[in-house]
Amino acid sequence: MIHRSGCPINLTIEVLGDRWSVIVLRDMMFGNRRTYGELLNLSLERIASNILAARMQHLLAEGLVTSAVDPSHKQRKIYSLTENAIQLVPAIVHLGAWGLQHTPSSPVLSIRARLLADGGPKLWEAFMSELRYLHLGTAQPQVSVLAELETAYRAASEAAISSA
Repeated sequence: MIHRSGCPINLTIEVLGDRWSVIVLRDMMFGNRRTYGELLNLSLERIASNILAARMQHLLAEGLVTSAVDPSHKQRKIYSLTENAIQLVPAIVHLGAWGLQHTPSSPVLSIRARLLADGGPKLWEAFMSELRYLHLGTAQPQVSVLAELETAYRAASEAAISSA
């Protein structure tokens, strides 16, 4: 591959590709979406199927995602984050924290970003350990950060519905 420059920021952007790649990684990390169907049908941003297919091929080629045949359904693939993708958690948390401060983000959709930003590096490491367990088969952590994030999201969603 020919790179525009050797600048680490440029090279990172080339690896990530475009906004859809980051959205797919977000959904795999924070939504635990592991199949093409889940990534397509549960996308808040309504990613088009051709864009998702191209992004998955790009993420596979860049070594951020791997795929394996689903043993329960031979025509379906299970996607997993690689260690390189998992190490993007702090950067994605920083993107979310920036968005909290500088964009008109939804309070409900912001809850995970807020909790992770407030939790700091210790929480990020715990989350990364959980992702390693889910995607790489390492030892199961004692605490589930994903469960905590999901509980907070559901509570925020219910609060928003009852106040509407």
